[in-house]
Amino acid sequence: MELSGHSDEQLAAEAAREGSDGPAFNELLARHRDRVWHLCYRLMGNEQDTNDAAQEVFVRLFLNRAKFEGRSKYSTWVHGVAVRTCLTLRRSRGRRAKRETVVETPVETSTTTSESSATSSRLDLMQMLEVLSEEDRAMLILKHAENYSYEDLAKMFDLSVSACKMRLSRARQRLKEQFPDPM
Repeated sequence: MELSGHSDEQLAAEAAREGSDGPAFNELLARHRDRVWHLCYRLMGNEQDTNDAAQEVFVRLFLNRAKFEGRSKYSTWVHGVAVRTCLTLRRSRGRRAKRETVVETPVETSTTTSESSATSSRLDLMQMLEVLSEEDRAMLILKHAENYSYEDLAKMFDLSVSACKMRLSRARQRLKEQFPDPM
């Protein structure tokens, strides 16, 4: 059966009828693999955690393949599963990190001013985002780094569009209050 001409929504309906990981599910997986990995990387921050998160997303998609109801685009539903999975994994990682008592000492290295400045800017941005809740940080990343619409974010986070806009506005305001001096 030729599946490349089918929409994601048609493939999702067929995957729900398949008894296992049949051709429709495999086609959906192939279509969304790279985007899910990229999204997980944005939310998890490193390759090892990203690989774990992406694998977990695909397992959840397989196990819940019959739960897609078509109220949004399939890609929005997939990305919602990815966001919720990453948030859950980040929370568990955060709890695990708090129990660990490993102390890291900074290592002084000689770098050029431009290298040091670029590294400092990246670290500053990541540190700035850490003051936000997991969901607010995820929303900001998805809105501004991944260019998701308010409508898509509202569906992913199970909010109204106005509630989504308000949360993003408050998150940006929280960042401005915490870090009033722009770079």
